[in-house]
Amino acid sequence: MQGDTDVTSDANAPWLIVGLGNPGPEYAANRHNVGFMVADLLAERTGGKFKRAGKAQAQVVEGRMGAPGPASRRIVLVKPTSYMNLSGGPVNALRDFYKVPLANVLAVHDELDIDYGTLRLKLGGGDNGHNGLKSMTKAMGAEYHRVRFGIGRPPGRMQVADFVLKDFSSTERKELAFLVDRAADAVECLVAEGLERAQSAYNS
Repeated sequence: MQGDTDVTSDANAPWLIVGLGNPGPEYAANRHNVGFMVADLLAERTGGKFKRAGKAQAQVVEGRMGAPGPASRRIVLVKPTSYMNLSGGPVNALRDFYKVPLANVLAVHDELDIDYGTLRLKLGGGDNGHNGLKSMTKAMGAEYHRVRFGIGRPPGRMQVADFVLKDFSSTERKELAFLVDRAADAVECLVAEGLERAQSAYNS
């Protein structure tokens, strides 16, 4: 399908913006849940509230992004409720339901190999051991956009699984709201102005 690789092939196609994380209050402040944090902020900006997506294991908000008028883009914000390593099934079901080209899918996720707070935007690529991305790629292919939110590597001999499932440190939390806000800005820029412009503005 042509739209699967060409973001500009259908200007009317919606965007599926997926915040990756784990459901439940015990995970809410974890590093692994920064995708949920960004999705929550984007929902707040659109004035929407997450609700269950029918039979899909996900919560969604439908809305629009960008300046009012022809440039405004239809969006569906998604928070899978299937746990991280099973995110692909719900996301792909919603992609089919809303008829979203693969290149109009955008995943917001934590990234170990980037310093804390640094953003990197890209299209396609590997999963770098991230179980949410691994599940999404298995379900629908790799050519979707990513907004990668750096969380850095675990200190000392701490295991990666333990590190990502811990809350941000007190030092990190001092900047977290600002950094989540910036990541939400990056998502809006990518949707409104394209990957190259967003990379120029937000990749660091």
